[in-house]
Amino acid sequence: MANVTLQDPQLAEFLSRKSPHSRMLFSHLVEAFDEIGVVEVYATKTMVGFRRKRNFSYIIQFGKGFIDLLLPFKEPYEDNLCFRKISSLPGENTFNHHVRIMEAADINEEVRFYMKKAFDSGA
Repeated sequence: MANVTLQDPQLAEFLSRKSPHSRMLFSHLVEAFDEIGVVEVYATKTMVGFRRKRNFSYIIQFGKGFIDLLLPFKEPYEDNLCFRKISSLPGENTFNHHVRIMEAADINEEVRFYMKKAFDSGA
């Protein structure tokens, strides 16, 4: 993981409370971001964020058998197979795109395309 910074001490503590399966999915997601470029990963009380100069993606839920990835964009991308939900934020020009990752293969070419698009928006 040459491009991903995992220096947040809260991250290890946060992940220690998650299931082995969701930690494995997290690792695959981090590896996918590592292939895109330099990313900082950090934990809050309830989620994990990814940022460059600014935040561009979040894991908003760790289930026992899945993780939910949120990719915010300035427009809705509805013509795809990867987003289970797209919601707009009231009063803002932001559309949250939700991806449920249940297995490593769910981080496919289409998801990676939108991960790169989100990554580029974090510059």
